[in-house]
Amino acid sequence: MFKPQIKVPATYMRGGTSKGVFFNLTDLPKPAQVAGEARDNLLLRVIGSPDPYAKQTDGMGGATSSTSKTVILSKSEQTDHDVDYLFGQVAIDKPFVDWSGNCGNLTSAVGAFAISNGLVDKSRVPDNGVAIVRVWQANIKKSILVHVPMINGEVQETGDFELDGVTFAAAEVKLEFIDPADGDGALFPTGNVVDDLEVPGVGTLKATMINAGIPTIFINATDIGYTGTELQDDINNDVAALEKLETIRAYGAVKMGLITNISEAQARQHTPKVAFVASPLDYKASSGKIIEAANINLLVRAMSMGKLHHAMMGTAAVAIGTAAAIEGTLVNIAAGGGELSEVNFGHPSGTLKVGAEAKNNAGNWLVTKASMSRSARVLMEGVVRVPQ
Repeated sequence: MFKPQIKVPATYMRGGTSKGVFFNLTDLPKPAQVAGEARDNLLLRVIGSPDPYAKQTDGMGGATSSTSKTVILSKSEQTDHDVDYLFGQVAIDKPFVDWSGNCGNLTSAVGAFAISNGLVDKSRVPDNGVAIVRVWQANIKKSILVHVPMINGEVQETGDFELDGVTFAAAEVKLEFIDPADGDGALFPTGNVVDDLEVPGVGTLKATMINAGIPTIFINATDIGYTGTELQDDINNDVAALEKLETIRAYGAVKMGLITNISEAQARQHTPKVAFVASPLDYKASSGKIIEAANINLLVRAMSMGKLHHAMMGTAAVAIGTAAAIEGTLVNIAAGGGELSEVNFGHPSGTLKVGAEAKNNAGNWLVTKASMSRSARVLMEGVVRVPQ
């Protein structure tokens, strides 16, 4: 006899240009309340993975890296924080949940969920104004401040803030990533702002490898035959291009010390990211909107889970803002060089502005904060059903 489905309370939310299934830790079945196989199996089944058809038809996933995501939240166990945020990137075609990094886009939805589900002390939430939710990002052990607009005691989700890559306007949610560098202080794991990255079959590429927001490998678009104006179909329909970019990512991961052998890259798909940069050019975004070179500082295209991202990952935007603020990085050079506390960059869906505060302390670069604005909205709430 077949077992029935179980019901698990869940909320389906958009955060930035991503969406995912959000859970309160205490709502999960007991075996899934701790890290391990039971938790991973539950989340895989919720999302609809692994799916050899790569559609996630029998689950909540949307068959892209931006929509195959899960979030587990709980009251924070950290001093001076409100909520602990754990992010799981679910592979589409493999039985694998990657816990190695954060999702910056979904961070914008964390504050709203935490307030609406009673995870933030009521004394810290005004009836009207802005609630500052202190988030502990458990994957990367970092603090993030999420500024959540409130109206009449409820989270304000509607508004006139427009975010390229999202069809409809919503309320602006400001994010501040505190001390976004890697936990051991190695902003540049190789010690250099630019390295020569040797990639067999590709060549030796100039690369800026940085741990800020999420480990990211930046290369010049022109060095791999691109202009920086590419859209998804230009990359994602080219098997050879995808293989080349994944090879670059794997060798960069080894050089960054994230893995010891390139064979390990398959088990670490979420991090690091690889992105390519270029100086501004006019181009047509995926929506048909014309992006003028005069209105941006640089062009950036980023890969996520083996595909070109349709917009920009929030964590990669932190890496972009941080690298732009540090003179001599490939990002800084593409943006014109010099002191840059804020840049507006072009991505496949449009533009995004990100800022960072960086200072040079006796030859060591320190980044105290990176900031950007996103938006978030509850799409559906109730229970998700999973075969027992």
